[in-house]
Amino acid sequence: MARADRRDGVRLDAPKGLRTPFVPRWQGRDRFGRFTEAIARGMGTPWFLFALSIFVAAWMSYNSIAEANDWWRFDSQALGFTVLTLILSLQASYAAPLILLAQNRQDDRDRVQIEQDRQRAERNLADTEYLAREVVALRLAIKDMATKDFIRAELRSLLEELDADREGPRER
Repeated sequence: MARADRRDGVRLDAPKGLRTPFVPRWQGRDRFGRFTEAIARGMGTPWFLFALSIFVAAWMSYNSIAEANDWWRFDSQALGFTVLTLILSLQASYAAPLILLAQNRQDDRDRVQIEQDRQRAERNLADTEYLAREVVALRLAIKDMATKDFIRAELRSLLEELDADREGPRER
């Protein structure tokens, strides 16, 4: 039986992994997804905005101060810091899709969580209905049970009958 499960080293009883033609086997979708989430999480912090502001201020200051020496300057203030504008545009053009990918992953996780919550709620409802039926069954069983007063009354009547039987044969 074990030999029938394998053909040329391929296991037939185990599912094949999901592979895409663009992602190598050693590098899964999840790794890239975690990377995009880390980038999106980093871009959404005040520290990123602070660091980007410092970078832009340093860039503009350096290129303004180096205005006298053309050899040290790499971005002209006269042209409106064209290279800085291109760098920031490139950063924004990559940031938007990475943030969207991270949001899509979050949506997928939310969808799975909602489905699990729905299933958990169904189980809780079924358990609650079962417990309610059991409580009703116990109430009905208790209603049919003899109470303490009923048993005392029955025992008193039996004692009275026994006493009457004992007294009856003596009189004869």
